[in-house]
Amino acid sequence: WCVCISPVFSKVLLVDYYFEEVQRLRYELHDISPAHNGLRDTDCLGAMECTLGQIVSQRKLSKALLKQGNATSKSSITVTSEELSGNDDYVELSFRARKLDDKDFFSKSDPFLEIFRINDDGSGSLVHRTETVMNDLSPVWKSFKVSLNTLCSGDHDRQLKCTVYDWDSNGKHDFIGEFQTTYKEIRTDLEGRQMQWDCINPKYQLKKKNYRNSGVIVLNHCKIIKMYSFLDYIMGGCQIQFTVSVAIDFTASNGDPKNSCSLHYIHPYQPNEYLKALVAVGEICQDYDSSIPVDITLCCEACLCVNSTLTRSQVSHDFAVNFDEDNPECSGIQGVVEAYQGCLPKIQLYGPTNIAPIIQKVASSASEEMHTKEAMEYFILLILTDGVITDMADTREAIVHASHLPMSVIIVGVGNADFSDMQMLDGDDGILRSPKGEPVLRDIVQFVPFKDFKHASPAALAKSVLAEVPNQVVDYYNAKGIHPKCLSDYDESTRPFSP
Repeated sequence: WCVCISPVFSKVLLVDYYFEEVQRLRYELHDISPAHNGLRDTDCLGAMECTLGQIVSQRKLSKALLKQGNATSKSSITVTSEELSGNDDYVELSFRARKLDDKDFFSKSDPFLEIFRINDDGSGSLVHRTETVMNDLSPVWKSFKVSLNTLCSGDHDRQLKCTVYDWDSNGKHDFIGEFQTTYKEIRTDLEGRQMQWDCINPKYQLKKKNYRNSGVIVLNHCKIIKMYSFLDYIMGGCQIQFTVSVAIDFTASNGDPKNSCSLHYIHPYQPNEYLKALVAVGEICQDYDSSIPVDITLCCEACLCVNSTLTRSQVSHDFAVNFDEDNPECSGIQGVVEAYQGCLPKIQLYGPTNIAPIIQKVASSASEEMHTKEAMEYFILLILTDGVITDMADTREAIVHASHLPMSVIIVGVGNADFSDMQMLDGDDGILRSPKGEPVLRDIVQFVPFKDFKHASPAALAKSVLAEVPNQVVDYYNAKGIHPKCLSDYDESTRPFSP
């Protein structure tokens, strides 16, 4: 944002801390030019490596930045840590000023405001830096949002230090004044009291006999934005109904189910990988059955149906495995297993592997739920497949569309095929886009290869498969501004004041 050789960064990195693990971290400092195109076009000024345990034990860790070849530089980086209280709410704030000191000879000051959280050791961590308002002694800065964890670590009485500077292009900004407050004081604005503070320059206060202030800072706008948790949505008697649809790959690449080498072979004593994945994930979802109805709908992607009730064989990318299109639901995970086993003798495996149709089908149901604007039903599509899909473009398009809906897609890769396409759908290595270039609104796909859990417990597979679902549920409803249905409305009143 300006020329500076001793930058202070306001970005807060949230990291889960596990005492029993060595969590290695690496910090890199880069010099970014205005026309940069990613980190490859920047100059690396140095790097520092440490463990999270080192930071936590020391609370403030300072280490020299190492250049290429591990040569020590004269620069250093300081990292501070604090335990967060778990409050994920946000506050939206905006400030304005009146009659700030003029620090420029030929024009008026160009003021900007910085807010620092005062740490336990007395140091300050930058929370937010406003934009610069040029040539104005009574600026109105844009509103901004910040989490309460970042603003005050969830401690409403924690001191906040606010400083005002006159911006200079050479980076040597002129100090105008400062004041201190707390979040507890700021939020009294919601009670109808318009908060304002004298902006004080301590040097002027000592030298000038009749000094009052270097301007006045006014809280122009305060709004609390409640961020609900996953438990907020599923507890208290107004739970979300999870509708779980299971799509099973019955394409020819799985092998003839009668052959012991087939991924669909039903061994009398050992369940195949499809059954293991079904049971591992299904049992987790089934645990919600007492409070959250779970409709496990078995739908198939790509198979040749040879059911004797049909007049001729037909290829279908979407049919009920229990062959009851009017009532495709199964009773619990055992019903899913029985429907799967009963289906195998009645079908002939075929191709190609198209999964866009089943995503579109579940998305159609999710689209109807979206219009209710209530946290009532969230859709999870579990896809079990043995390899490369053949409708990649349509699948990307379907996922981008589904990312706007109350829906998640879980893919379990069965067997030892190439799953690079699935990794791309997951989006962990970059934002997934449709063939037209439209990005997903939110990450809704989780891919897990079953082979990574072949010798692990079913619980390990289920944990990995379902790990992202709670955050995906919360992200959807919070982004839509949808509250848990049975919780009382949170006070989000806004009391703006005219400049």
